[in-house]
Amino acid sequence: MARMWMVRGEGGQLYDDFRERGVVAIGWNELAARARLGMTRRQLIELYKADAPQAKEGTAISGASQVWRFINEIGIGDWVITYSPANRTYLVGKVVGESEYQPEGSSKGMSLIRPVEWQPQELRRDILTPTTKNSLGSTLTVFVVPDAPAEEVLAAQAGKPSTPPSIEESAEQESVAVFDDIELQARERIKDLVNALGWEDMQELVAGILRAMGYKTQVSTPGSDRGRDIIASPDGFGFEHPRIVVEVKHRKQKMGSQDIRSFLGGRHAEDRGLYVSTGGYSKDAHYEADRAKIPLTLWTLDHLVRALLEHYETTDAVTKRLVPLKKTYWPA
Repeated sequence: MARMWMVRGEGGQLYDDFRERGVVAIGWNELAARARLGMTRRQLIELYKADAPQAKEGTAISGASQVWRFINEIGIGDWVITYSPANRTYLVGKVVGESEYQPEGSSKGMSLIRPVEWQPQELRRDILTPTTKNSLGSTLTVFVVPDAPAEEVLAAQAGKPSTPPSIEESAEQESVAVFDDIELQARERIKDLVNALGWEDMQELVAGILRAMGYKTQVSTPGSDRGRDIIASPDGFGFEHPRIVVEVKHRKQKMGSQDIRSFLGGRHAEDRGLYVSTGGYSKDAHYEADRAKIPLTLWTLDHLVRALLEHYETTDAVTKRLVPLKKTYWPA
């Protein structure tokens, strides 16, 4: 089987750019301008040090090695996968060309590109086993995916369901303590926990986070929201400003521009809007939010979990019961 590579662009922020342009890409702009096919890893490390003499030895080795792999080790015909933390989806494709330097892409972290033929269907993280999720979770920009997880990804892409691990295997997987990046792995597992909530609990979780941020909340009863699920304000009635109107959509589908327009349609000029979609947003939805006449913030599941972690210590007992977490100290 051809190798599979994970390539992350700016921590997943370039996911849509990768798909639309039919590429994967990395940055390291100054090094990218001088890197050439056939250069040794040592040559690239020395170039990195020359460009950034203040960089630590480990940083230079790590950065130069990932550029070297992107140019020299990824082969035409290899599989490639990339991840969107916001939408919790993967793109899977095949590399169809050599590395190219594109200086016009440096401002976006896309100085070096490889052309890719992407599969049309995105792959949702939720359908993968814990072992494969962990294997895909490293924060390295470029790395080889182990054979077993790669095979599971390709099988899932072909519509073949993953074989759930046994209870014993699940327990063993959950007990693994050492990952490439503990913080990222923990956050992704918390996303899995939050994403498994029912829609009413998701609404209560958002309200709980807002209360931890200093607001008082009114949560609509089912079926009576009239375009709003939560009202958050300093006084709890919506009389004092800021009055934040919140819509919560706990679905797998991305929200589109029409969803955003519908939400904005009933808002007052003094309102502030918060739209929460665990399925993410289309590009048109972001455009609609940018041109809104009131301040509007779009939260994905990733934003929601980051806000929860930031304010978890001050959340109330109801919120902690929805997402029970244990604090762990790790050497800095």
